Amino acid sequence: MGITHVVVAGGGYVGLYTALGLQRHRHQDEVRVTVIDPRPTMTYQPFLPEAAAGSLEPRHVVVSLRRTLPGCTVITGRVTSIDHAGRRVRVAPSEGDPYDVGYDQLVVAFGSVARTLPIPGLAEQATGFKQIEEAITLRNKVLERLDAAASVEEPAVRARALTFVFVGGGYAGVEALAEIEDMARFATRYYKGVEEHDLRFVLVEASDHILPEVGPTLGRYTVDELTKRGIEVKLKTLLKSCVDGHVVLSDGEEFGADTIVWTAGVKANPVVGNGDLPLDEKGRVKALANLRIDGLDDAWTAGDNAAVPDLTNPGQFCTPNAQHAVRQARLLAANILRSLRGEELVDYRHKYIGSLASLGLYKGVAQVYGIKVKGFPAWFMHRTYHMSRMPTFNKKVRVVLDWTLALFFRRDIVSLGALQRPREDFDRANS
Repeated sequence: MGITHVVVAGGGYVGLYTALGLQRHRHQDEVRVTVIDPRPTMTYQPFLPEAAAGSLEPRHVVVSLRRTLPGCTVITGRVTSIDHAGRRVRVAPSEGDPYDVGYDQLVVAFGSVARTLPIPGLAEQATGFKQIEEAITLRNKVLERLDAAASVEEPAVRARALTFVFVGGGYAGVEALAEIEDMARFATRYYKGVEEHDLRFVLVEASDHILPEVGPTLGRYTVDELTKRGIEVKLKTLLKSCVDGHVVLSDGEEFGADTIVWTAGVKANPVVGNGDLPLDEKGRVKALANLRIDGLDDAWTAGDNAAVPDLTNPGQFCTPNAQHAVRQARLLAANILRSLRGEELVDYRHKYIGSLASLGLYKGVAQVYGIKVKGFPAWFMHRTYHMSRMPTFNKKVRVVLDWTLALFFRRDIVSLGALQRPREDFDRANS
């Protein structure tokens, strides 16, 4: 039997950990692995809020695919379609013409994208919060708005600059809001004429609760804690429009805001529909419990883009989160090797251990094995757990060093907004 070529389409949690598993446990000349992703790095998303707030260096929450996977081929490009009948994927590289990559076994690991709605002004005014560049952009935007507010006298301009709207009360929205609010309030001491009470933070959530993963009790506790900090939590409220930064909510309130962050859910990456893979009604790839794609012997899937049966909760599917994605990826790699060796496959079965959320520095909530924890202990558990799950020893050490240095030095409030406009001064000089 020759060498089996495994193409891993996607370099997120599932893609990275599947490739790592194949790289570590394959026999010599058993498989060769190609990983295809538009980015040459994997972002550890649970640390994005701390990167945005300056508690972590942004480079330390991303992992180089090429450095981490030296035994694999890494292609920086976007898979645009899948022809499984022909055993090939179409790749659009960052430069040059698209081309096909053939394979013997396929791993579909595209993950998810932001689930947006046709809200007037949303595409033009809002930013997401799934990638490191979005976290950096948000940090720069908030600090730039503080600079602007401290440099103008018009009340309306100041109020608009100091209003920050976060839409979506799940993990991403609440953690990003809490960390950014912490940073902004700390930063006001360095801006003459800008006080903490001038800042307005608004969390907009369509349902009647936030952080459903930690349960209703801790969800209500989180609302109370955020409210005590002066954050407006608007439940059962929709964003109706934000054209030119003019925010209109379903409760009738209207106001101006320069900063709007959209974190209202995710959906499977739509590229899974560009091909001949079986999908469910939500656009996810149909998977068996052993992580094979339903009806196919040489294609596999896991993570946010997959409908994986939850054997611990019959009739349901595994929720789209990092906890499941990492565990599924490790089993997926092992099952690919088992299939090539003619061994019996193992079904994915994992009892959800619980959830943790940070609410800013030294504050958090957690529900682990049914035990509710809040405040500093929950925050410490959140940091400890995610540090342990951070890929590579190198990045673990760098994260811990960032935290250690933060114990002795105050927050860095430098904005590098010019990174988004690197030619501005040069263009001005040539005008």
